[in-house]
Amino acid sequence: MRWHEVTVDTTEEAVEMITNFLHELGAGGVSIEESGTLNKPRDTSLGQWYELPLNDIPEGRAIIKGYYPEGTDMDSLLAKLKQSVAQLEEFDIDTGSPVFGHTLVDDEDWATAWKQYYKPLRISDRLTVKPTWEDYTPSPGEIVLELDPGMAFGTGTHATTALCLRTLDKVIRGGEDVIDVGTGSGVLAIAAAKLGARAVLALDLDPVAVSSAAENSRLNGLEEQIHVMQSDLLGALKGQAPASEAAQVRLPVQVVVANILAEIILQFVGDVYEALQPGGVYIASGIIAPKQAAVEQALTEHGFVIEATYQEQDWVALVARKL
Repeated sequence: MRWHEVTVDTTEEAVEMITNFLHELGAGGVSIEESGTLNKPRDTSLGQWYELPLNDIPEGRAIIKGYYPEGTDMDSLLAKLKQSVAQLEEFDIDTGSPVFGHTLVDDEDWATAWKQYYKPLRISDRLTVKPTWEDYTPSPGEIVLELDPGMAFGTGTHATTALCLRTLDKVIRGGEDVIDVGTGSGVLAIAAAKLGARAVLALDLDPVAVSSAAENSRLNGLEEQIHVMQSDLLGALKGQAPASEAAQVRLPVQVVVANILAEIILQFVGDVYEALQPGGVYIASGIIAPKQAAVEQALTEHGFVIEATYQEQDWVALVARKL
């Protein structure tokens, strides 16, 4: 089978937003290549090491590739993509005069090539994300999250996911009911369960993500503890999606985590407040730094108190508690 490969040469700042656009347009897969320079600052505080290929991508730039089945109306798709990318400037996101490309490739050229660069990664003092195809011997007390993300977002390597994982490591004490909104590969739901949560409801509107999260839950032996559902938060709260017979969370819950774009976070702050019990914690990540103030304002207006802020690169994670 042949695929249309769409290439966007842009800034690292715009990677997550453009990746989201490609998925919304029906991409069968997305790959991201950032600068391979050895001068790039990287977090090695927990002994992480990086096996990245050197390349000629300038510092601060990235190349994103999305793949679409042969027969897709590419003229229409590219027009929509360019329009969405252009609108990012309205949100003070620097796209760096992006350059768009388009070609046809065979599926063998991309479907598995990315796996050679995805290695076990220590995220926090306790958490390590490990690809299912890699051998790894954990140290005593280390919690290993087995993951095969497939085409779903969330390998643990992106700053927003890593921020959420480290924050969950601080927040989860054991016995909590947790809702993971926009679960993607399910990595956050799996981390919450392995850190001691009683039950986790993992939600996503993307059927590919739902399938991936369910499979990754099974790979970690957590299918009885994690229930994956195709729904948004409001739909789940209003009972518009079927209830789970196994691992059903008890509303209101103690923890809600959402690793999605700030613009989407702003749309359901009230729903999160409704889902949490008094004293419950909301972990919101995927927030680009220029949007932090707007998200904090929305949270406080709905009755949350901001307890902690964590930042990595240009991304922010907020920890808010319901009064």
